[in-house]
Amino acid sequence: MPRTAPLSVPLTPLLLLSALLPLLRAQDDKPPAAAAEKAKQVFTDGEAQVVDAFKDRKKWIREWMFVEAPFDSDKDGRPDRLHVDVTRPEQTKTEGLKVPVVYETSPYFAGTGPSDLSYYWDVKQELGEESPKRPTMAPIGFGKEPGMISQSEVQRWLQRGFAVVHSCSPGTGWSQGCPSIGGPNEAQAPQAVVDWLCGRRKAFKTLDGNEEVKADWCSGKVGMIGTSYNGTLPVAAATTGVQGLAAIVPIAPATSWYLYYRSNGLVRSPGGYLGEDMDVLFDFVASGDPKRRGWCIENVRDGELAKGLDRAHGDYNDFWAARDYLNQLDKYTCPTLMAHGFNDWNVMPENSVKVYAALKQKGVPCMAYFHQAGHGGEPPFKLINRWFTRFLCGVDNGVEKEPKAWIVREGDKMSAPTQYPDYPHPDSKPVVLHPAGDGHGVGELGTAKKPGQGIGVVVDDVAQKGGQLAQAETSEHRLLFATATLTQPLHLSGTARIQLKVAADKPAVNLSVWIVSLPWTGARKATDDIITRGWADPQNAASLRKSEPLEPGKFRDLAFDLQPDDQVIAAGERIGLMVFASDHDFTLWPKPGTKLSIDVDALVLTLPVVGGEAAWQAAFAPNAADAKR
Repeated sequence: MPRTAPLSVPLTPLLLLSALLPLLRAQDDKPPAAAAEKAKQVFTDGEAQVVDAFKDRKKWIREWMFVEAPFDSDKDGRPDRLHVDVTRPEQTKTEGLKVPVVYETSPYFAGTGPSDLSYYWDVKQELGEESPKRPTMAPIGFGKEPGMISQSEVQRWLQRGFAVVHSCSPGTGWSQGCPSIGGPNEAQAPQAVVDWLCGRRKAFKTLDGNEEVKADWCSGKVGMIGTSYNGTLPVAAATTGVQGLAAIVPIAPATSWYLYYRSNGLVRSPGGYLGEDMDVLFDFVASGDPKRRGWCIENVRDGELAKGLDRAHGDYNDFWAARDYLNQLDKYTCPTLMAHGFNDWNVMPENSVKVYAALKQKGVPCMAYFHQAGHGGEPPFKLINRWFTRFLCGVDNGVEKEPKAWIVREGDKMSAPTQYPDYPHPDSKPVVLHPAGDGHGVGELGTAKKPGQGIGVVVDDVAQKGGQLAQAETSEHRLLFATATLTQPLHLSGTARIQLKVAADKPAVNLSVWIVSLPWTGARKATDDIITRGWADPQNAASLRKSEPLEPGKFRDLAFDLQPDDQVIAAGERIGLMVFASDHDFTLWPKPGTKLSIDVDALVLTLPVVGGEAAWQAAFAPNAADAKR
């Protein structure tokens, strides 16, 4: 068919528009180009994953500000302001992304006092007398401009889509106020930061300005983490019941300042810091503005702390009760992943074990990670990630429904704990042991009670260290009783308890109890030879709040818990009970010579054995009689 020749018609603007309309309509009918996908958190197997969009450190937003606290702890007539820093993904600004927060607060971020012990209390002190005057510590320097506080936690959480926040405790660095070492402001300070992150409190760009800084990028979910003092403060914050604090991971926390500095009425130093006390720690962290530091020293250190310490007696009182978070759990609902070392002789493991038990009783979601090492030691990051993913990000990964206890077994890596239904092990049962024989040598320890053992007398001499006493074939400075040699491993899980009837030839005497593994190797770390231990003041046998001086020669009954433990005692070892007076590394050092008398017939050790009596007998097979003798 022949084609028709095109018409030759001039294209006016109107005709041009008419010709283009079909093409324009065709373009409208095409689907629009896909918008760039916004960055967001990614979760796999219940864990927050590294996301490429969050990895560029150069694009992270870093800023600092001052959160207004609800207290005026330095009494200058104005609410204290707390120095806070923030590191957050750029998408919180460019894309309106709201993110959860991992938060660490500390009295240490701005610097501390010297690490030597020259300004600690002199422990050469007669029991019941006032301590010698303590040397003055040189003040911590000040002058650094406020800015970013710390880089802790930043790398591992920012790339997973979290913000990380730090703050300095009251009276440290550029945070105003006074350190109080467990006082109310140390709980209210992180509470104020969480309130600001959740939009309920103000923050400002400067210490004395009025230009506000808002945390409108925060999702309203905050998790706290930290070790030692930095682990104590999350527990303190949780006792306030502050909304938005969605989970915490306290590592080796001092949940009771009394348990940190005292034991059953006895003045006891934390391991490695002989002579430390509340006022020493105050000096060690008081890095705040010197303009108000003098007021804090006069009114807090030399006022409130000095009046409450009572280094002459070590009694529990209202001062200590106010610094005991076990008394403040009414509002505590925060899911808690607790971590502690069973050989932590700085912050004793009872600090975590007692709070963990109380939280379980309250029905608060909680989990425990325990290891065999000393101070510190966080859970594997995988577990921390799952804990924060569940409670900060709302991902139902079921972590709170899993078995409650993770325990690093002897010789295993810290990253490879064994999971148990709970702590203590549900199959743990008490096994009651009695001593026999001459404890100046090495007596016997078993389940059979043998009357007529008489009185054992220990001569106090602090120069005789515990390790030396455990190794001595004979000694007048301790009583030592040991089981037969284990032929099978024995699993202990829980808290041992000691019952005694004691007397002394003076009104006061230190009392120290160690459970040891024999033979004492010396080649291993000393903590490997110590199963557990504890200390007490016999003057407090009837009441922790009131010392009653001993009447020379008159016996007094007392009983107390030793430190919690979970340990598998290896075959080939013996379990020893050692009782002595002053402990060179922990107690005060009275002059030697005090005689401590112990009624061996009334001496009872109760051990928490997984499997109970049957497991105890089996551990000494094939000769079961060895378990009793």
